[in-house]
Amino acid sequence: MLALAWGFTGFAQDEGPQSPDLNQDGVVGINDLMLLLSAYGQFDADFDGVWDHVDDCVGTYDACAVCNGPGPTVPIIDEIVFASDSAFNESTGAWEVFEWASDTLFTFACPVLGCTDANALNFDPTANVDDGSCDVPVSPCEGIDSVTFDGHTYGLISIGEQCWFAENLRTEHYRNGDAIPSGLNVEAWSNTLSGAVAVYGEGSEGAAANLAAFGRLFNWYAVSDPRGVCPNGWHVPTDAEFSAMVDFLGGSLVAALPLKSSPSDEPSWDGTNASGFSALAGGSRTIGGGFNALDSFGYYWSVTSTGTAAWSRRMSGGNAGVSRLSSSQRSGFSVRCVRDE
Repeated sequence: MLALAWGFTGFAQDEGPQSPDLNQDGVVGINDLMLLLSAYGQFDADFDGVWDHVDDCVGTYDACAVCNGPGPTVPIIDEIVFASDSAFNESTGAWEVFEWASDTLFTFACPVLGCTDANALNFDPTANVDDGSCDVPVSPCEGIDSVTFDGHTYGLISIGEQCWFAENLRTEHYRNGDAIPSGLNVEAWSNTLSGAVAVYGEGSEGAAANLAAFGRLFNWYAVSDPRGVCPNGWHVPTDAEFSAMVDFLGGSLVAALPLKSSPSDEPSWDGTNASGFSALAGGSRTIGGGFNALDSFGYYWSVTSTGTAAWSRRMSGGNAGVSRLSSSQRSGFSVRCVRDE
């Protein structure tokens, strides 16, 4: 066929004999034929035996399977090398090891596009070049670290899909600025059916320290008042919201451990505080107006009524469980705020 094609071309161009080794590689073969046929509009620029118009790569594939690509270009740490030595320290009478040199060895890898953020829902552990596709779930606190309300700044903590205050509420005012009645004596506290707030042991020398550590104690009438004891965008949790948090932390039999402050926290308790909630044994003000259980029990209101009582949560020292109680609405308990959904 090569001879025929060559003869035909020579006749058509009315030229004398020419060498059929058109690419001058010393061999008359298929590449010479394809060069010859290029005179009729067909081209094979990379001499791979495939016409360019149907060739998936006019050229060569690199090691990353990219046509005419640059090859591996993404630097990857291959090895970190440390050089160390030791010397005898006469003052301490001991040998001491010290590092005197280090180096990092790199290799190059083929680029793999994808999401490289390990916190993203679509994280791709094989990707080494981020393609901007990461779907990172929004924290319930949306990156906000604190909220200031009634002159005090409260830290925030995300637990599951909820955002909570990380310390007990201490406000003396409703959200609209109205004062919450305080300083009630024993008789007034036990008889009131309106909102009221107290500090554990108020009137005693330890009251200021108790306020700083444990916040204030609210009766349920204050908690449920439509004027609100939490700032705008926040509210006292419902019974269901408390249950959701407890369930997220493993259930009522074990959730107190990650909720309670740890021995290394200040103020401290006997939990792990793995959640950051920092629950404390702030005690309560009883329906008779007295104070009880400081350093032993922590009580927290929900806004959910059970008729003449309301749901609360109790944690105690030496116990991993969170108890769900139906408590008298005249009781004074600690309060945490949770962010509106």
